[in-house]
Amino acid sequence: MLDALFSLSFLSLFLVPFMSSYSTSLNFLFFWMTWSTLIFSHSALKVEMIGTIVVRLLCFGVPSTLMYLFDVMAPSVAVIIKSQGEAGLPGGKRRRNLKLKHFQIVGWSLLNLFLGLFVQALIEILLVKVLRWRSALKISSRLPMPGSIIKHLLCGIVLRGILSYVAHRYALHHPRSPMIASLHKSWHHSLRGIYPLTACYDHPLPYLVGKFFPMYLPAVLLRFHLLTYLLYLAIISLEETFAYCGYTVMPMSFFLGGVARRTELHLESGGHGNFGPWGLLDLIFGSNIPDGDDDDDNDERERMFQGRVSEAIERSNRGIREGTLRRNTRKT
Repeated sequence: MLDALFSLSFLSLFLVPFMSSYSTSLNFLFFWMTWSTLIFSHSALKVEMIGTIVVRLLCFGVPSTLMYLFDVMAPSVAVIIKSQGEAGLPGGKRRRNLKLKHFQIVGWSLLNLFLGLFVQALIEILLVKVLRWRSALKISSRLPMPGSIIKHLLCGIVLRGILSYVAHRYALHHPRSPMIASLHKSWHHSLRGIYPLTACYDHPLPYLVGKFFPMYLPAVLLRFHLLTYLLYLAIISLEETFAYCGYTVMPMSFFLGGVARRTELHLESGGHGNFGPWGLLDLIFGSNIPDGDDDDDNDERERMFQGRVSEAIERSNRGIREGTLRRNTRKT
């Protein structure tokens, strides 16, 4: 019961100031009072882990699961806005094509998500309880200054991009690390296309090396304030959510659409390029996979999209006609 109340109070920390009609000063005062109450009434580890869990679930777990259910429950509708067409659906266009493997992918994805949370908690316990050092993240009732937040966010995102590129290219796809590379190939690269939740699908070891540590280490090295870390984590979680959703329509498609397309090309090429999340390092070090997305390709994609829409409309009309015919047959 206390844990539930604590979780609700943590959620209100982020939601209420933005949903209220009070002035900015009162919102800030409310935020500071709520934050201070959490810090003084609960252990630092509990505040850090509950906050991390809330952000990961709100920005990745819940939206990715909802999009996955949409793909599974309405594949004939979802395929219209899938950039990879039928390959971007867990079981193809028909729900009966779903197999045990597709649910195992979901299970391993969620397991890896919570594995990262467990490792984060383990690191904090080791530092604070065992070694008697300070915590990996700065947990204080004093709120970080806006300039500090922006600086740490920019540095963290840049450092995370560098670490992701190095880990992905030289650990997950390099002959000198055959065990990790083999696991990554047989797990993540067994996917025929990307769809929601597959951002975390991999063997646990490659997931920690290629996803978790490149995300977590910048926050530790720069010792983020917990609030800065939660904002940083929210940005990365949303990036993973939309980069792996496989949809052609998404928020901020100018930025996230490029990340998503690079991810698709990496998977389609068998991991021969596009190792970084944003592509700059791939361009610098010659590992970029050209999209070849010229005007002809754009026209072809437009024709394919129109074809999917027409097919869906025709299927719907055919179902209506068949239903009407059956009802008329019963009456006669």
